[in-house]
Amino acid sequence: MKTMHTKITGTGSYIPSQIERNEDFANHQFFNDNGTPIESDIHSIIDKFKKITGIEERRYASNHLNTSDLAFLSAEKAIKDAQIDPETLNYIIVAHNFGDVDKNSAQGDTVPSLAARVKHKLKIKNPFCVAYDVLFGCPGWIEGVIQANSFIRSNMAQKCLIIGAETLSRVIDPHDRDSMIYSDGSGAVILEKTEKEGGILSSVSASYTLEESDFLFFDKTYNNSITDDNKYIKMQGRKIYEFALNRVPSAMKACLDDVGLHCNDISKILIHQANEKMDEAIVKRFYKLYDQTVPDNVMPMIIQTLGNSSVATIPTLYDLLLKEKIKDQHINEGDILLFASVGAGMNINAFVYQV
Repeated sequence: MKTMHTKITGTGSYIPSQIERNEDFANHQFFNDNGTPIESDIHSIIDKFKKITGIEERRYASNHLNTSDLAFLSAEKAIKDAQIDPETLNYIIVAHNFGDVDKNSAQGDTVPSLAARVKHKLKIKNPFCVAYDVLFGCPGWIEGVIQANSFIRSNMAQKCLIIGAETLSRVIDPHDRDSMIYSDGSGAVILEKTEKEGGILSSVSASYTLEESDFLFFDKTYNNSITDDNKYIKMQGRKIYEFALNRVPSAMKACLDDVGLHCNDISKILIHQANEKMDEAIVKRFYKLYDQTVPDNVMPMIIQTLGNSSVATIPTLYDLLLKEKIKDQHINEGDILLFASVGAGMNINAFVYQV
C-alpha cells in the first residue's frame, strides 16, 4: 500500500500596488494610550519605529478592492500554479480577522463568509466544495493549512485551497503609532494528497486565553479630542513580545521533536512577519534551545517593504521564495522548512514541511 502525503502544489500572492512609506506618516499626530500627545519629534518616532520593526514601507489595497477581492486574486494564481480544475477542490478555507471592510466604512462584513465570496468569484459550481472562514489571529493561515491537512489525511479531501487575506489599513487608528506596522495583502496555496515524498510532517497549535486574550484588542482612537465612535486594532506590544519569546520557540521545537528532527535539519524558517526584532529574537531563542547559534540566511524577511499583513505574511513569503523573488534566498526540493506564527487570541502554531 502506497503512503500518501500532503503537499503544497501551487502558490499565489497578491501584493497591492499602493506604497505607503514611513515618511508618509510625517503629518500624523500620535498619542499615548491615555490620550496624551507623544511629545517626541515625529521623525524621531518614525526612525525608532524602523529600528524596532524593520519596516520601511507597506502596501495598502486600492479603494475598489476588499479583502475577499485580494483573496480571490491570490487564489486564482495558486490554482493556475497548481494546474488544477477549481471544480475539484474539496475545501476553500479563508483566514482573515475583520472580514470585508469597505474603504468608507469601519464596519466589517462577514455575511456571507469570505470563503463563500471567493468560491463565487471563482465560479465554482460544485456544491461539495465546502467554503468557510478561519478567525485565529495572525496564525489563521497556518491553522487553515493544519485543518486542511487533517481533512486530507482522514480521506475527507483530496485538494484544498487555503488563503490568508487582510486589509488592515482600514482598521487602524491614525493617531496610534502602531498603525505604521499594518498593511494589506493576500497569499494562497493549494494543498493536495499525493504519493510524492515529503509534505507536512508535523504540526502544533495552542491558544493561551487565561491571561493573554486581550493582548490584541479593539478600542477607540487614542485622540480624545475628536468624536469618533469607530474602534480600531490595538496591541499591548511589550506583553506580546514577551509572550512570543516565551511560547513560540518551544512550539517550533515540539514540531521538530515530533518527527525526530534537529534544528540543523532546517533549511528555512518562515515566521509570521510581525516585527523584525521580535522575529529575530524568537529564532535566536529557538536555536538556543539546541545550544546552537542562528545560521546565516535561515530566516527570509519581507516585512521591510510589505509590512505586517497578518494572515497574509507567511503564504506571501512562501510564494515569493518559491518564485525566487527574494534576494539571496532559495528553496530546493527536499528542503525542510519550519513555518510558525503568533497572534491575537493569543494563539500560536507551527508546522514542519518538506519541499
